[in-house]
Amino acid sequence: MSIESSGPIGIFDSGYGGLTILDAIRRELPQYDYLYLGDNARAPYGPRSFSVVYEFTRQAVAQLFQMGCRLVVLACNTASAKALRTIQQQDLPRWDARRRVLGIIRPTAEVIGSLTKSRHIGVMATEGTVKSQSYEMEIGKLHPDIRVTGVPCPFWVPLVEYDEAQSPGADYFVKKYIDAMMAADPLIDAAILGCTHYPLLLPKILRYMPPQVQVIAQGGYVAQSLADYLLRHPEMEQQCSRDGQTQYLTSENPERFADQAQRFLNVAVSATHIDLATITFPPQLPNSTTP
Repeated sequence: MSIESSGPIGIFDSGYGGLTILDAIRRELPQYDYLYLGDNARAPYGPRSFSVVYEFTRQAVAQLFQMGCRLVVLACNTASAKALRTIQQQDLPRWDARRRVLGIIRPTAEVIGSLTKSRHIGVMATEGTVKSQSYEMEIGKLHPDIRVTGVPCPFWVPLVEYDEAQSPGADYFVKKYIDAMMAADPLIDAAILGCTHYPLLLPKILRYMPPQVQVIAQGGYVAQSLADYLLRHPEMEQQCSRDGQTQYLTSENPERFADQAQRFLNVAVSATHIDLATITFPPQLPNSTTP
């Protein structure tokens, strides 16, 4: 019988957008510790192949496990779409079947049935997420009567990361993709923001979205889903440390990360650099000893 010690909840994203998920989770569950890891040096993940996204995500999850996390949330739609299932099915059984990795697509898919009356929804996301059809598959399992229209929005992430989200120039690209979505299916009455960067464009999205369309940001639903998961799995909840602290890791320059992160969180943060390419497999997992 093993003795388990506690550790932070890991939050991983390819870049900065996952900070919007972290922010929502901390508001819902402020008592826990969190370790945020952004693979900013290799972002964006959206245009990359399934195999590359899987390998990068696998490295990040292994790193977070090695640093004491027993539960990791992939706060990245692309990683959730292209890597989550393989990590859950292939890697966790080999590394440690007691650890868990969760994604952010299913929580939104679970609630969408109660948010649409027309049963026609849109998913505005990166090209990689749209091409993966992960939302269509997850929603189809739970709500087979819902029609899903995916619309890639390739310029939205750069608008956020180059601090142009509120600039006049952003209006053109926000309106362009909303118009494309409504042209593809005029019956849409709910639109999922399927990229964690997109909430920073919310003022302009709401300006150009038709009034009958409800805009759905993921953060609150992911946070509620995580709270429910911990309630249903007390054996995992007991392994989450509770000091209300958050640490930040980045594969890029820590000063640049801190500057960008403040834009997402509205508070100053400090970060530590980490090199994900040096991770070895299988990862060396702490927090588990045999008496």
